[in-house]
Amino acid sequence: MKDITSYTDLRAIYTDTLIDLGKSDERILVMEADLMSASGTKPFKEANPTRLINCGVAEANMVGVASGLSSQGFIPFVNTFGCFATRRAYDQFFLSANYARQNVKLVGTDPGVTATYNGGTHMPFCDAALTRVIPDLVVVEPGDGYSLHHLLKAVYEHKGSVYMRLQRKGNPIVHSKDTKFELGKGIVVQDGSDVTLIATGALMLSQAIEAAKELAKENIKAAVIDMHTIKPLDEELTLAYAKKTGAIVTCENAQMIGGLGGAVSEFLSGTAPTIVRRVGVQDLFGEVGQLDYLIDRFELTPEHIVQEAKKAISLK
Repeated sequence: MKDITSYTDLRAIYTDTLIDLGKSDERILVMEADLMSASGTKPFKEANPTRLINCGVAEANMVGVASGLSSQGFIPFVNTFGCFATRRAYDQFFLSANYARQNVKLVGTDPGVTATYNGGTHMPFCDAALTRVIPDLVVVEPGDGYSLHHLLKAVYEHKGSVYMRLQRKGNPIVHSKDTKFELGKGIVVQDGSDVTLIATGALMLSQAIEAAKELAKENIKAAVIDMHTIKPLDEELTLAYAKKTGAIVTCENAQMIGGLGGAVSEFLSGTAPTIVRRVGVQDLFGEVGQLDYLIDRFELTPEHIVQEAKKAISLK
């Protein structure tokens, strides 16, 4: 596999990692709903012609088939746009995969505003909230190419179903090749003592890092945490930084209702009440537009994170 920094596309890292894993484990299958080009999984089919199954435009059926294959010992990685992976196939994923204790890895691509020109019908703002309420399900959103590569291996090794939000385009390098990744364990990207920015996903982790740079210009020391696993939340790290800084801002490319901000708030409210401000989609539907426009339209910019950080500090 190429060096992670040489990739410009996260979906290429996803596929190449699966190809590597598949060389030593023939149980790995890739399943598609007629979106191989969008998911970038054609190279997997070329390397493993009999282990990529295109179920056609029938996402609910695809998840049901994946659950049946899992019951026979296979490890299916099921791919489609996040809106279809959750809203359209939710009942099958809830019952056939999770309730039945199967080992289905469901990957929802183009999370949040990264759906851009596909518009509001295809913007999965609600997928994090929907999947968080499924018992025992692991919910993951990698922050860069290194994170995706290593967390995908961890997802493969995990015994049980997983939902991964996967940004297809771009590869904003945040971590180093020596960074250690573990499901359920957040990563401190930079330390700070005044406020903690907890971000998930490639888009918002990059935004949080830029916000921290802007805050530093005003002598505000912001810690930045990559909370790549939304569920289970790294409660130990969250609590440590709640006590250290006394103010938290969560940053997510999803509805604030029920997502990362909800998880952090729910945990801290019963453990160590802390000022928590949230940056995310504010109970809105998506719309068509370029990414830069949408980031500003839904108030996901570094400037909005800075504003919320200052509000959180003022409320301490």
